[in-house]
Amino acid sequence: MGDDNGKTREEEKQQENKATPSDISDYKIIKEGEAEILMIAKNEVFYNKAQVNNRDISIAVLRTFISKRKEEHETMLSRRTKAVQKVSNDSASKLEAPIESNKGNDKSNGECEESEEASLDEPCSIPEEPVKILEGKGRGELKPPRVLEALSASGLRALRYAREIEGIGQVVALDNDKDASCFTTELFYKWNMLASFAASVEACRRNIKFNGSVACAKVESHLADARVYMLTHPKEFDVVDLDPYGSPSAFLDSAVQSVADGGMLLCTATDMAVLCGGNGEVCYSKYGSYPLRGKYCHEMALRILLACIEAQEIPLSAYLDIVCCRLSEGDKLNSGSLCLLWQVPGHICQSHANRYKRYIVPVLSVQMDFYVRVFVRIYTSASAMKNTPLKLSYVYQCTGCDSFHLQPLGRTVSKNNSVRYLPGFGPVVSQECSDCGKKYNMGGPIWSAPIHDQEWVTSMLADVKSMKDRYPAYDRISAVLTTVSEELLDVPLFLSLHNLCSTLKCTSPSAVIFRSAVINAGFRISGTHVNPLGLKSDAPMDVIWDIMRCWANFARAVASLSKAQAKKVARFLPNPERHWGPKLRAGRQITSKHVSLLGPQALNGMNNHKAEEEQQEEGNEPQAKRKKTEDPNSLS
Repeated sequence: MGDDNGKTREEEKQQENKATPSDISDYKIIKEGEAEILMIAKNEVFYNKAQVNNRDISIAVLRTFISKRKEEHETMLSRRTKAVQKVSNDSASKLEAPIESNKGNDKSNGECEESEEASLDEPCSIPEEPVKILEGKGRGELKPPRVLEALSASGLRALRYAREIEGIGQVVALDNDKDASCFTTELFYKWNMLASFAASVEACRRNIKFNGSVACAKVESHLADARVYMLTHPKEFDVVDLDPYGSPSAFLDSAVQSVADGGMLLCTATDMAVLCGGNGEVCYSKYGSYPLRGKYCHEMALRILLACIEAQEIPLSAYLDIVCCRLSEGDKLNSGSLCLLWQVPGHICQSHANRYKRYIVPVLSVQMDFYVRVFVRIYTSASAMKNTPLKLSYVYQCTGCDSFHLQPLGRTVSKNNSVRYLPGFGPVVSQECSDCGKKYNMGGPIWSAPIHDQEWVTSMLADVKSMKDRYPAYDRISAVLTTVSEELLDVPLFLSLHNLCSTLKCTSPSAVIFRSAVINAGFRISGTHVNPLGLKSDAPMDVIWDIMRCWANFARAVASLSKAQAKKVARFLPNPERHWGPKLRAGRQITSKHVSLLGPQALNGMNNHKAEEEQQEEGNEPQAKRKKTEDPNSLS
């Protein structure tokens, strides 16, 4: 036994030595915010410096989420307290009536009075139990939010969450290594034992220890398939962060189930070529939506991702592929493994029949650099889930001009106090565009509801400005949040002023002139954070084209050009030099007041010439005097 204990201690020391580098000079220390990581020169673990914007804005969102979560919890407690008081008041009012009626009857028997008093005491104790139950639920303390980083790599994001966000709870960092697929099934379910074999998990644990006691206490790293881990931990995390290398579609179904009610899902998609219409069929297979290639393609990518999260559905066979891909061909499954494999799929079948009864509320959706990033809250409600078709729309894009129109999937009809959900009316457009006569391309469905929460954005922007020293990418994220705060929330997609002018082949008006025209027409207009030249407006397309036609006719009227102008004949030649015109009358003295006529250079030249003449005259005077004095002597 002693030898065994000695061996286990030696193994633990070896693992600690592996996790803690003996020679730090072999690593490159990278500091971002308050976290530091050790990177090997071989680039075995993925690290992207450009994602500092992503990590900074995620920290800002989580700080706001913690404060909002606390406010919501306090509001819930106050509501429950009011409900308890109302229940106690109602019970007391019900008991007062029989008490007063009993006082009116004179009783001679003392025993009867005692029995009546006892009977009156009994109902008073009945409402105490529900009151205690409500108080017990309301007094529940708000636990720190648990965070799951499904694809951690070096663990930098998890470390920054743990060190920089006040009030954060446990942060679980997951990663998967292809080399781990060669291990047996029994080891597959023991992620902690496999952790030493994965380079990413080794690096993550090394970085956790390198960042001190705070990181060691809050962050833990596991080697696991993120999809299986999230499916086997339903509603256990308040925050789930997905930042994959490419498309997140394979992780969305399990991620939605892993988020607790009222929690947050943070999701990044970097496959912009697919989302922006480069491969429409691939986008449809991954996200269930067909993209269109327009100037608004990046915002459409955001809305496709949101629609995919809201209405995500994955078949049972896909889950079986997720589980079976972790098993090698020669592995043997025992009864316990089979039970673990089949318990979760049965739950998934039931969940998909009920569509999870969950829906999302976006708080921030941004397009930055080479990716899109969405921050959504997830709730559970069967009644609110019925509104999903009202938030989705198809897009009709004209092939000849920039006209686009939205076709909602559903609509509601209210009658008395009931609401009926019906299919949306259509089509919203004819076969040919009314402006240019071309055909339409149809894309979608996309998320047509607001993609930001104005209150959240304002709170985040104030928080970022108050703590700008703690954000390495402060300039970028503050600029993005400022632009987002000025967007029209209820207007999907946007127009490009340059594209409108290109269609009409006219010069482009300034953005101020175009905005003024739209506002004077009685509509709203704003910019967009996606494109500096993009403009969002609730004005119909026919109003937009009327404004542009008025501008084109006003700016390029053919009759306004003369024949000489049409032939580019010079008619009004410029003066050959400056201050061309009449000069001073002869004999007048030049002074400073003649600058407007002669110019400063001419005036300075005149003054210099005059000064030279005076100097010459002064130099000639002594010579004249000498001649006069010399002449008498010569005569004599």
